[in-house]
Amino acid sequence: MAGVKYPASLVFGLDIGTRSIVGTVGYKDGDCFYVVAQAVKEHETRAMIDGQIHDIAKVAGTIKEVKAILEEKTKRKLKEVCIAAAGRVLRTEYAYVEKDFEVETTITDEHIYDLDGAGVEKAYAAFNKNLGPDEKFYCVGHSVIRYYMNGNVMTNLENHKAKQIGMDLIATFLPSDVVDGLYTAVEMADLTVANLTLEPIAAIEVAIPEKYRMLNIALVDVGAGTSDICITKDGSIAAYGMIPTAGDCLTEMIAQHCLVDFNVAEEIKRNVTENGVAEYEDIIGLPQSITKDEVLQLLEPELDKMTTQVAECIMKLNGDKPVSAVFVVGGGGKIEGYTNHLADKIGIQVQRVALRGEEVMQKIIFQDDSLKKDSLLVTPLGICLNFYEQNNNFIFVSFNDERMKLYDNGKLTIVDVVMQAGIPNEALFPRRGAGVTFTLNGKSKTIRGNQGEAAEFYLNGEPADLHSYIHANDIVRLLESTAGEDAVVELGSLAEMKESITVIVDKTPVQFPKFASVNGELRSPAYVVQEGDEIEMLNYYTVPQILEFMDIILDKSKCVNVNNKKADKRTKVYDNFTFDIVKATPPKKKKTTKSKVGSKSAGAESKSGKAGSADNDKNADTKANANKSVTDDVEMKADAFADDMSDYLADVEETMAEEENVIETTGTSSANATANTSADAEVQEAPKPAAVEMMVMVNGAPITLKGKSSYVFVEVFDYINFDLSHANGRSIVTQLNGRQAQYMEPLTPGDVIEIYWKER
Repeated sequence: MAGVKYPASLVFGLDIGTRSIVGTVGYKDGDCFYVVAQAVKEHETRAMIDGQIHDIAKVAGTIKEVKAILEEKTKRKLKEVCIAAAGRVLRTEYAYVEKDFEVETTITDEHIYDLDGAGVEKAYAAFNKNLGPDEKFYCVGHSVIRYYMNGNVMTNLENHKAKQIGMDLIATFLPSDVVDGLYTAVEMADLTVANLTLEPIAAIEVAIPEKYRMLNIALVDVGAGTSDICITKDGSIAAYGMIPTAGDCLTEMIAQHCLVDFNVAEEIKRNVTENGVAEYEDIIGLPQSITKDEVLQLLEPELDKMTTQVAECIMKLNGDKPVSAVFVVGGGGKIEGYTNHLADKIGIQVQRVALRGEEVMQKIIFQDDSLKKDSLLVTPLGICLNFYEQNNNFIFVSFNDERMKLYDNGKLTIVDVVMQAGIPNEALFPRRGAGVTFTLNGKSKTIRGNQGEAAEFYLNGEPADLHSYIHANDIVRLLESTAGEDAVVELGSLAEMKESITVIVDKTPVQFPKFASVNGELRSPAYVVQEGDEIEMLNYYTVPQILEFMDIILDKSKCVNVNNKKADKRTKVYDNFTFDIVKATPPKKKKTTKSKVGSKSAGAESKSGKAGSADNDKNADTKANANKSVTDDVEMKADAFADDMSDYLADVEETMAEEENVIETTGTSSANATANTSADAEVQEAPKPAAVEMMVMVNGAPITLKGKSSYVFVEVFDYINFDLSHANGRSIVTQLNGRQAQYMEPLTPGDVIEIYWKER
């Protein structure tokens, strides 16, 4: 029987107002909406004030009564309900979104739906940025202001072909306590919310048909606790607003004047409007009466104040300009004089501010003959109609064992849950341990810490990710991400420490491991690099360090030549340098005219001959031992050197001091011999050769060598900008006229020289 009477699914709408709750049940067929049943129940106490539920249990009880009446009338069990929120502490946010296509595409309703969802999400994200730490708001509705196609304004995008579509959108937000109170009261009445909208959005569904929205019109829904306002312009809703002043303010003035409670004052206001006079009994028990004129005179100051606030809000929402017309709905606006005052405050003709009732309900058909079309019913009917326009309800999910409410835009994912819960990014994405930043050869370098583990998501017990879709009553669990271990860098682990220096020791190449200076101090490979350390990789060895590495001890008859030049303890030996251990030869003495000197010289020469023979044999043995050490033990010594570097570095200064006497012994003996010779005889100096200039080509550029009678290859380094102390490659390439050059090789005019670092 119910199926015959009601051919379509029924929609149940509740207008939970400050003074009363209006329930409507109906269905839509074509362009018409059929009202099957309606019930009205006033609150017995002031359980709601200014649109905000104060006593949830009592409001829930009233909802149950309305539900029972409607179930009896329809003979159906009502389980889902559509509701609307009043605009108390209403806030709005504008957003623009666009979508590009790679090729021209036919726009479908799915494209528009995605664009709409993206607009709501963008507005929601922008709105949340301006909230305080303890503030929480819900998006309770949104409206498209205008569409764009390829940059041009378009009324309807569907079925057009475009490469780009866009949308201007306005979203409305209410505090969580307003929305939570509505949901809790409905759930306590054994109902589930099927759709939530804003009261002015619901009212406009009925009061301002779409064909009139091209006009600049204001809709004012004057309820008991709030006056909700919206503005239409250019075919869409352009703005929303609210003031917490409405019909209850007038009722309170009557109660104070007549000395009655709030409910009696409400009856006086209603009876005066309908009959012109109202009789009542005051709190003393005395019978009283009041006329319509007396009530209007009493309410005049409050009516003026209320309409002034509404007019100011309308002007602000409309860009400080008056609208073309104002439609008034709701019981609070039925008081005589309201529309006249509002027209005067806005500055438009009185005829353009009007109550909207029966004239806007041409497509509303009441199957219950006892009901009449009235402005009081505009919002309740609009709540039902809005269900067909957008299903923007809230859903509940469980997140880490806590119940959470989400605005359902039709494509919620786990990322929406995370945002709603306020989970910080560092709890979602893997975090690295602390890094170490230091300088290496003058350049900043950072070694990053180890990567941690990413967050894990589970949806209804199954692994998921941030983009997994969620639905009502889903169970979402998050295991937060972790941080990795801090970076630990040993000096020996640096790639630069694994390089080596090649030195030609007595014509045999020997690999010497590099070592480093940290903050001016030599450190072993086991040293752990600290934050801010200044590390310098040493690309040279000193003479004492090479002798130490080679286990060579010089006696007084030996000295060291580096690149065929006599070296001392400060001489630096770079990659590809030659390092030779040679016999220390004292400087030759000059002949003199005195026979006494000659006799001494002969004696010295005789002694020198004997000593020389012995020294030659000894030198040969030493050199042979050195060569054998180079060829047989160099790898073993390189490993031992790396292992014992810390001990070696600690003793290096002491070693250098010991070697100083060894290396300079020959030079000291020569100086003493010269001094003795000078004391006994007059030395004849040979004439110096004349200095000549020589031009050679170095790396394609002419270089002129000056100040000497002859030149060798290594002297070219004094004339070019080539830093041997900072290695920029694996080794130095030195070529003379296209072949490998020897450092002490003589130069001739016009020689072509190439000097550069070989790439690593």
